[in-house]
Amino acid sequence: MSSDEKIPVLFDTDIGSDIDDAVALAYLLSQPRCDLLGVTTVTGKPTVRATLVDAVCQAFGRKEVPIHSGAGEPLLVPQVQTEVPQNTVLERYAHRGTFAPNVAVDFLRQTIRSRPGEITLLSVGPLTNIGLLFALDPEISSLLKRYVMMGGYYLGRWPYGGLAEHNTRCDPHASAIVFAANVAETRCVGLDVTLRCRMDVDECRRRFGRGRLKIVGEMAEEWFKVRPHITFHDPLAAACIFEPELCEFRPGLVEVELQSDRLCGVTHFNSHAADKRHQVAVDVKPAAFFEHYFATVKA
Repeated sequence: MSSDEKIPVLFDTDIGSDIDDAVALAYLLSQPRCDLLGVTTVTGKPTVRATLVDAVCQAFGRKEVPIHSGAGEPLLVPQVQTEVPQNTVLERYAHRGTFAPNVAVDFLRQTIRSRPGEITLLSVGPLTNIGLLFALDPEISSLLKRYVMMGGYYLGRWPYGGLAEHNTRCDPHASAIVFAANVAETRCVGLDVTLRCRMDVDECRRRFGRGRLKIVGEMAEEWFKVRPHITFHDPLAAACIFEPELCEFRPGLVEVELQSDRLCGVTHFNSHAADKRHQVAVDVKPAAFFEHYFATVKA
């Protein structure tokens, strides 16, 4: 693939909770090689999240990007992500007022089927939309060119009490469906590497304080009420679509824990399995990533 060839991308996000979703969306809207075919939202209050996507798209002069609201509840477990704290910016930025509920899965299905073997699907939130998509149309996963996801923890024990990473924990049953799917190439970018891509509040304010990025900076102020930094989980996964050498990937098999209530959603990675359908990020170049990210969003 030539360095300037466009890559068609579908982006599934729980924007509005952790700020890194908006940081990733800013990257995709700025990346000249990204043919952003649409954005879908997932988890609690997905129509509000769709409105936030639209506000960011309009701030970047990208009103044409299709936006569809998706599943608001996990498949079987209770919802833990009920609020959208970053929606405070909506009173200051142009956006569409309403979005039809629960239409994302159908949009994803139709779009992927219209371009078999061409599309990269990127998900950075709980996996409900993607799990529903793969369950309702089992063939659809084989029609993707690539699936890239931010989620999971793969190298040893998750350091915070043995619990699962947020995205796989919020809907563990959907996560299990997704990891069992037959995709030509699956790249998993987990907390093992994303935790190394962190920027403190003062540097973030300097970087996101003006121009098109100002809306992201204002959304980040809600996040800074609870965290003094931004960890670039989702932007790293997005950047790996276009610059995969930012991470080192190892082939193997990922399975999701469903038997234990306490560990439900934990990802188990086996690099020695005969089935090596997953490419798991095991290392990252943080300095190269930040250089690439800010060169892209300011281009």
